[in-house]
Amino acid sequence: MRALLAALALCLAAPLCAGEAAPAWRAVDAATGQIADMAGLEQLARDFPDSASVRLRLLNAQLEAGDGMAALGSLRWLAARGHVLGERARAQIPRLIGVAQAEAARALMIPAPEVLAASTVHDEIPASAGLIESVLVRPDGEPGFATSVSRRSLFVRFSQGDWREIAVPRSWALAGVASPPDGESAWVASANIDGAPEDTSRFTGLIELPGDVDDLIYRPAPAGVAVSDLAVGPDRVVYTSDPIGGGVYRLRPHAAALEALVPPGTFRSPQGQAVSLDGARLFVSDYRYGLALVDVASGAVTRLASDVPAALDGVDGLWLHGGELIAVQNGTSPMRIIALKLSQDGTRIVGYRLLEQAHPEWTEPLGGSIAGDALYYVATGQWDRYDKGTLREGMAAIPTVIRKLPLAPR
Repeated sequence: MRALLAALALCLAAPLCAGEAAPAWRAVDAATGQIADMAGLEQLARDFPDSASVRLRLLNAQLEAGDGMAALGSLRWLAARGHVLGERARAQIPRLIGVAQAEAARALMIPAPEVLAASTVHDEIPASAGLIESVLVRPDGEPGFATSVSRRSLFVRFSQGDWREIAVPRSWALAGVASPPDGESAWVASANIDGAPEDTSRFTGLIELPGDVDDLIYRPAPAGVAVSDLAVGPDRVVYTSDPIGGGVYRLRPHAAALEALVPPGTFRSPQGQAVSLDGARLFVSDYRYGLALVDVASGAVTRLASDVPAALDGVDGLWLHGGELIAVQNGTSPMRIIALKLSQDGTRIVGYRLLEQAHPEWTEPLGGSIAGDALYYVATGQWDRYDKGTLREGMAAIPTVIRKLPLAPR
């Protein structure tokens, strides 16, 4: 009886118990981002309790309504998750929140981010490669491929040789790149993700690199879909997200084209993905709303709940390493890389590790890959320097630095 009561107490203390259904995923689209009324935002915060983006929208509404106590609650939520407000916001909030809560508000606002620099420089791609989105590293730690959004080409480096540009006929911007566990081939996503002028001669979909970069295999995406980030399961099924249209798609082995797994209108901007070890579930990042779990057999979507305080939005890259999800958060303040420990059944988050944060040599961390017990990632993203595939006026390209971040617990 004592053991039964203890188990019941643990169940009541945890967000989910064994056998309990995972929380539903609320469908989101452009209209969701226009919600501005207090009741609507409070409901949105209940539906997405781990989104800093949603909480900041709610905080603004609370300040506008003059609800100081509620605003303090949102500031407390943000502080618990390490969110750093901008200098202007830190100056304005004590005035807006009211005299009675001003000092408490000041105490809750983190003045500057903690700098955690745990990675080392692994490689550098020359500035002539342009806007590099991601890099695929081989199991031995040697770079394989890097994708260029602006050059619409691949960059390849063999052993200790120089990076070499490989033309990809008919391609759009090249973004995500991933390979199956055996590393015998690789896939790259081609789509107009940077707003370039339309060109019907270009290809949208996935391109397979079956070992010889001169022997490419093209698999088209459905009309109107813009593919970007990639993940490959143990069964060699390739998953890709459409950050513009909001859907998630897959390419089965030997299939001639991609098919929809999660239709548009479910996510607002799906980006990084990771496949469970058994291939049965897909973890998906929605950039503004958090992390979701997709049952690949049915396409059913649930929210990945967290037992620990953590902001789960702003995730660009996402990978599974052991029992943790490794996430690059370039949409949070500050930018960071985190490890999220999964429950034994993989349905919720039970632990949190900060791996790297506010690195002084970052511009913007982007995509990469895991080899061994390290994440190799783009540390000097250049999206702010480019517009529609070309350099902005007055801007110059910079080298792309690839950093190596150990993932083993310290």
